Amino acid sequence: MESVPPRIQEPKPISRWRWWIHLSLITAYILLVAAAGLARTKSHGPALSNTTSGLLITCALELLSFGFVFGLAWLASRASLDDLLLRWRMNVVPVLLGVGYSVGLRIAVGLLTVMAAGVLIATGVMTLDSVKDFLTKHSPRVENAVDVGALGDNPAYFWLTLTLVSFAVAGLREELWRSSFLAGMKALWPRQFGSTVGQVGAVCIAAIIFGLAHLSMGIVAALMAGVLGVGLGLIMVFHRSIWPAVFAHGFFDATTMALIPWATQLMQQLQHLPKH
Repeated sequence: MESVPPRIQEPKPISRWRWWIHLSLITAYILLVAAAGLARTKSHGPALSNTTSGLLITCALELLSFGFVFGLAWLASRASLDDLLLRWRMNVVPVLLGVGYSVGLRIAVGLLTVMAAGVLIATGVMTLDSVKDFLTKHSPRVENAVDVGALGDNPAYFWLTLTLVSFAVAGLREELWRSSFLAGMKALWPRQFGSTVGQVGAVCIAAIIFGLAHLSMGIVAALMAGVLGVGLGLIMVFHRSIWPAVFAHGFFDATTMALIPWATQLMQQLQHLPKH
């Protein structure tokens, strides 16, 4: 008598309310980050501290707080590795892709800025001088995030910013937030956000929220963060993996931070040039 193979039990679908908790926690986290940034004043100093020890402590708190919220969201939804796009593929290729994409994103942000300024000037909304004045007045307030002086004078602070801050606090944490947000949108509204076009729409919604989280650095910084968020989200969706976006984000931020001391020194030299 032939034995009957055991019946494979289909996994029970996760209730929608669980995914609602997941998405609510993830969204609330980034909105609280935005609110905390806007509540800071100059007297509070940079968000990431102005000392090496303070930077380490702040980074640890940032990662632990996100880890706690992310853990609660995961316990609710039980999102899989594929839901969160956490599969690592193709050996070192994600790192190499990250390098290339970071360069491409920087070029894209620059071109879009020039195109936007050109459209405003061509349509008569603004003049060239008013565009220059706007960009000068609303230039990204990097000093709200890091100590610009310490970047130039403190090697330990400089390298921790280029590594720990750029790749862990920014790259990994923020892209894990993005993948968690996209997973929640897809799970709750599969018809609207399950297709490739729908995922692009979810990426744009995430980018708007991501931009709001950077408002403490000024309107231009928020707009640039939104554009960057779209690019990073598209990379994630295209490769079905978080890792190329994590490294692209990390390299983008690291090169930005590395250029800040040089740009600051250059601006100071230009201000001291004699006017003709």
